[in-house]
Amino acid sequence: MAGHSSGDPGGMIVGINVTPMVDIVLVLLIIFIVTAKIIVTPAVEMDLPEASTAGEVQVVLSVIVPERGATLVDGEPIAGDDELMTRAAAVRARSPQVRAVIHADGEVPHRRVIATIDALQRGGVYRVAFATLSPAPGPAGQEATP
Repeated sequence: MAGHSSGDPGGMIVGINVTPMVDIVLVLLIIFIVTAKIIVTPAVEMDLPEASTAGEVQVVLSVIVPERGATLVDGEPIAGDDELMTRAAAVRARSPQVRAVIHADGEVPHRRVIATIDALQRGGVYRVAFATLSPAPGPAGQEATP
C-alpha cells in the first residue's frame, strides 16, 4: 500500500513509504559508479605508433634468422653478429628512426635470437619487432600443420 489513512477508506494519504525508491536509487548509483570505472580505465597499456608524414619513408631493417644457414639482412647473408652490428650502425647513420624486424624460425634456439637483438642494439637499433616465417602451403592451398 502506498500509504495509510486515518482509518476510513476515502480519507487522505498521510504518509508515503520512500524505502523502495531509495533502494532503486542506490542500486542505480552503484551501477553508474562501476560502469564509469570500467569505461575510464583502459584494459591494456599500449605504446601506439606515431603517424609519419607522407614525404617520409620509414626504413626497416629485415633480419631473417632461419633454423639452418646464415642470418640474412635485407636478403643478403652475413658472416656473424659483428657484421650485423656493422650493418645496423650503417643503416642507423643514414636513418636514425630505423626499425628492425626479426623473422625467426620457430625452431631457432632462444639464445640465437637474443644474440641477434644484442647485435642490433650494439649497432644502435633499439626499435625491434618480431615476425615469423610463414608456413609452407600444404596440398590444395591449405597451410601445412606443424
